[in-house]
Amino acid sequence: MIDLDDFDLPEPPVAPMGADGDVRFDQSDIDALFGDFDGPVAKKKGLRAVIESAVISHERLPMLEVVCDRMVRAFASSMRSLTTDAIDVSLENVTSIRFGEFMNRVMLPAMVGVFKVQEWESFGLVTVESSLIYAVVDALLGGRGGGAPTLIDGRAFTTIETALVSRMLGLALKDFSTAFEPIEPINIDLERIESNPRFAAIAGTSNICAIATFRVDMLGRGGEFTMVFPYATLEPVRHKLLQRFMGEKSGRDSIWEAHMASEIRKTNVSVNVVLGEKAMPIAELKALEVGQTIALHKSPDDALDLACGGVTLAQAQIGQRRGKVAVRLINDVSQGKMKS
Repeated sequence: MIDLDDFDLPEPPVAPMGADGDVRFDQSDIDALFGDFDGPVAKKKGLRAVIESAVISHERLPMLEVVCDRMVRAFASSMRSLTTDAIDVSLENVTSIRFGEFMNRVMLPAMVGVFKVQEWESFGLVTVESSLIYAVVDALLGGRGGGAPTLIDGRAFTTIETALVSRMLGLALKDFSTAFEPIEPINIDLERIESNPRFAAIAGTSNICAIATFRVDMLGRGGEFTMVFPYATLEPVRHKLLQRFMGEKSGRDSIWEAHMASEIRKTNVSVNVVLGEKAMPIAELKALEVGQTIALHKSPDDALDLACGGVTLAQAQIGQRRGKVAVRLINDVSQGKMKS
C-alpha cells in the first residue's frame, strides 16, 4: 500500500486573502486560469481574410427593389383570388448576405423551394417560415382565422401541406416574372420543395446573394417568405438592375438618335460603276492617244461592281433606259461584297 506522506508533493497555490477574509485574485491569477487576452490577435491574411470577412461590399440594385415593389401589388391580388380573404402583402427589405450565413438563419421547420430561371439557366431559392405555412394551409382548407397562433409541433410537413404551399409559391414566382418583364422577359419554374436547407444548396457558402423578404398578413395570421438570388444568377441582367429608373438608356438620347438617323438617310452620295480594270505601265499610259481603244475583257452581260468611295457595295448590269445609260442591281447592297 502506497502512502502519499512518503512523497514530497508541491504545495497547491494559495489565493491571497483580503483583510476581510475574502479570496482575492489579481490579473496574473486570472490570466493563468483563462489565458492572456491582452496579447496581439493574429489577423487573417490573403484570400481567407476576404472569404471569411463579415463585411460584404456589394452593389446596390435599384431596379430589383422596383421589381419587388411591383410584385407586392400583383401577389396581393393573386392571394386574394386564391383564398378569398383580405390579404395584405408588404416588402420588408431587400439586402445582401452570404449564402451560408442566410441558410444558417433559416428557422426550422420551414419549406425551401428551389426555382430555376429558364433563360439564365440558373437557380434561386424561396423560403417560407412555418407561421405562413400554417396560415396558408388554414386559409385554403376553410379556416376562419383570428384564433390563437398555430403551435409548431416539430413534425414533418404532409403532402397536402406541401401541395398547398406550392400553389402559393407558384403564384409568387409567376408574379415576380411579370414584374420583371419590363427589364427582361423571364420564365421561372418551381423545381422542388425541401424541408432541410442542406438539400437546397444552390451556391457556395461564401457566395453573396440578394435577398428580398416579404410579409403576408391574412386576418391576424401570416408570416414571411424570402426570395434568394445569388449574384451569379443575376449576372446576365446586372447592368440593367443597376439602372436608377425603368427604361434608362445609360445617357443615350432617343430623340437625337432618331433625328440623326433620318438626316443621314437624306445625305447624297456619289456612286460609281466600274466597267473594268486593267493594269498598264506608266510609259504605256503616257503613250495613249485620242481615239485609242482599251480592251477591258468584259462582255455586255457581265456583272459590274457598284462602288462608293472605293468600297464595293453591290453587283449590277449595264443597260439603257429612256435613252440613257443605266444599271440594274443584281443583289442587295447589304449582301454585296463590301471590299475596299
